[in-house]
Amino acid sequence: MTRDQRLILTIAVLASFVAFLDGSVINVALPAIGEDLGGGLTTQQWVVDAYLITLGSLILVAGSLSDVYGRVLVLRWGLVGFGLTSVLCAVAPTAEILIVARGLQGVAGALLVPSSLALILSAFRGAAQAKAIGTWTAWTSGAFIAGPILGGLFVDFLSWRLVFGINVVPIAVTLVLLAMVDHRDTRDRSGSVDLGGAVLGVVGIGAPVFALIEQANFGWSSPVVVVPLVVGIASFVAFVWRQRVAREPMMPLSLFRVRNFTVGNIATFFVYAALSLGGFIVAVFLQQSAGYSATLAGAAFVPVTFMNIALSTLFGSLAGRYGPRLFMSVGPMVAGIGYLLMLAIDEDAPYLTTVLPGVLVFGLGLSITVAPLTAAILGSISERQAGIGSAVNNAVSRVAGLIAVAVVGVIVGAQLDVEGLHRGLVWTAALLFAGGTVSAIGIRRTPSRSAPTTGSIPLPEHPQR
Repeated sequence: MTRDQRLILTIAVLASFVAFLDGSVINVALPAIGEDLGGGLTTQQWVVDAYLITLGSLILVAGSLSDVYGRVLVLRWGLVGFGLTSVLCAVAPTAEILIVARGLQGVAGALLVPSSLALILSAFRGAAQAKAIGTWTAWTSGAFIAGPILGGLFVDFLSWRLVFGINVVPIAVTLVLLAMVDHRDTRDRSGSVDLGGAVLGVVGIGAPVFALIEQANFGWSSPVVVVPLVVGIASFVAFVWRQRVAREPMMPLSLFRVRNFTVGNIATFFVYAALSLGGFIVAVFLQQSAGYSATLAGAAFVPVTFMNIALSTLFGSLAGRYGPRLFMSVGPMVAGIGYLLMLAIDEDAPYLTTVLPGVLVFGLGLSITVAPLTAAILGSISERQAGIGSAVNNAVSRVAGLIAVAVVGVIVGAQLDVEGLHRGLVWTAALLFAGGTVSAIGIRRTPSRSAPTTGSIPLPEHPQR
C-alpha cells in the first residue's frame, strides 16, 4: 500500500469504529443512566432509539451528500459532529437533553458510516480493495467486543458519562490523519440531495416510534399517541410514493422487484429486531434484577462476537457453494433456540448454567446466518447496485432495531422482572423463527455473485448511484 492508502484505511477503520463502538456500548450504561437521570424504562428506550431514529432514517441521504459534496468533506462533518454531540451526551444534566443529544449524534453517525467505506472503495481496486475491506471489517468487528466491556468498566469504576467520552480521542486522531491525506475527493456536481424525502423518512420512522414508546405513559387513546402514529404512517406512505416518482430516489424501489433482495430484507428485519430486543432486555435485566455489574453484563454476549468472527468466513464460503437458503433458514432457528434456553434465567441468573448455554447456541445460529444473509441480498443484484443495496439493507436493520426497542414496554410491561424477561425472550425467539421461516419459503437457491464472507453486521457501503 502507498502512504495515502494506509492513511485512508486507518481513517476508515477509526471513523467506523467510533460509530459501531457507540452502538455496542450503550446497553450496559442504561441502568446507570436511569438511576442518575430518572425516567425508568421509557428513558432507557429513548436513549437507544433517539440515536437509531436519526441514524436509520438518514443513512441513505448521507450517501447522496457524500456523492454531491465529497467523501472527505462529509466524513469531516460527521467526525466533528459526532465529537461535539458525544461531549453533549457526556455532560447532559437531564434525561431530555441526553435524548436530544443522542438524536443529534445519530445524524453525525449517519454521515460517518457510508463515507468511511466509500473512501476505501475509491482508493483501492481489485484484490487490494477486497483485502482492505476485510481489514476494515475485522477491526470494526472489534468494536462489538470492546464496547460492552469498556462501557461496563467505565460505569462500574468511573462514570456512565465517560461511555460517551470514549469517542473524543479517536475522533481527534482521525481528524488529524484526515488533514494529512493527499486524496482527490470525487464529487458528482450534477447530483442532488432529496431533502424532502429525508424529512418524510425521519417523520415516517420517528413519529410511530414515539407513539410506541409513549403509549405506556399516555395510553393508546391519547391524542399524544394517536396523532404521531397517524402522521407517521402517512409520512412513511408519502416517503414510499416519493421514492417511486423521484428522479434520483434515495431508495430505488426497483430493487425490491428482485425476489432474494426483498425476502432477504424481510428476513433482516426480523433477525435484527430480535438482536436489538434480546440484547436490550438481557443487558438491563442482568444489572437491574440479577445484580450483575455493568462489566459482567457487558461481557455476557462477548462469546457471540468471537464466534461470529471465527465462523462467518466458513459459513459465507459454504453459502457460496450451496446457496444461502439453507443457512438463512437454519441459522435463525438455532439462534431462536438459544434464546429459549435463556428461559432458565431466574432472579439470580447464574451465568454458567442459565445464561451461557443460550448465548453459545444463539452465537452459533447468528454465525450461520449473517454472511449468507448478506450474500443473498448483495448477490441478487448487479455490481453497480451493490452500494445502494447494502445501504438499504443497513437502514432496514437499524429501523428494525429501533422499532424492537420501542415496543419493549408493550412486551415486558413497566418493570423488567423475571416474568417480563421471559416474555421478551419468547418474543425474541419468535422473531428469529419468523426470519428463518421467511427465508425457507422465499429465498431462491442462486449462486452468489461476489458475496462478502465476513462481518458481524450488514456491511454498510456507500450508495453508488
